[in-house]
Amino acid sequence: QVQLVESGGGLVQAGGSLRLSCAASGRTASLDVMDWFRQAPGKEREFVAAITRNGFNTYYADSVKGRFTITRDNAKKMVYLQMNSLKPEDTAVYYCAAGSHWPTSSDYWGQGTQVTVSS
Repeated sequence: QVQLVESGGGLVQAGGSLRLSCAASGRTASLDVMDWFRQAPGKEREFVAAITRNGFNTYYADSVKGRFTITRDNAKKMVYLQMNSLKPEDTAVYYCAAGSHWPTSSDYWGQGTQVTVSS
């Protein structure tokens, strides 16, 4: 089994930055693809960003391209989402996900961390 635990969410003003972290444990050898998704109130969960095991390939939703950066540290079993130039519409619960399908994997999910961007 795999466990994913997100952290780093919070309240930030528009234009600010936050860095989310996702700690993976358990059978992490199968985690070829790591993703971030988000779900805003009243909306469906949507894809945000993905990264391959070696970190060489990344993929972003158009809505966050140029503002968000996904990285991973395999030695620490961590994935990060650096979020800059945040907008109120970025307000959502952010979820870490993992699996083997590119670019969207959903074999394993974290519990989510709340990000609120005030205007």
